[in-house]
Amino acid sequence: MPPYQGGGDMILSVDFYQTSYKEAPHKFEAGTPDISGPIAMHAAMDYLDGIGLEPIWQHDRELASYAYERLSELKRVRLFGPKTGRAGVVSFLLDGVHAHDVVTEADQWGVALRGGHHCTQPLMRKLGVESTARASLYFYNTEAEVDRLFEVMVETQQFFNG
Repeated sequence: MPPYQGGGDMILSVDFYQTSYKEAPHKFEAGTPDISGPIAMHAAMDYLDGIGLEPIWQHDRELASYAYERLSELKRVRLFGPKTGRAGVVSFLLDGVHAHDVVTEADQWGVALRGGHHCTQPLMRKLGVESTARASLYFYNTEAEVDRLFEVMVETQQFFNG
């Protein structure tokens, strides 16, 4: 298969009569290599190292446990995963409300969630659900934002269930 585009590092040799290309995948990588990606990744790694990976991990665990506790205060909620010792994600379902409706409603209130099967369709089948809503938390999130998530979920339940 010939390359669809030319330039940069994909040429093996060129003369006036013939061009030969490097072997795949290199012959399909015309142009300048991604220089900004590694530079940005290095800067991001320096930034995270400056904060410290252990404090980030600890914050994620504490905030996820706090989110689990707050969401467990809701009536008719199903939480997934362990109560403690969890990573910075909390997946849940509000009884009688599809996960995509939860996510759409939360978005209207300025809260970002993800809804779907989260690339875990076998697990969803085993749990007997088609999707969940998921809050993904990281070191830049706060307890106040988790409290806002809780308030929005109360509003969401009232909207859909009266």
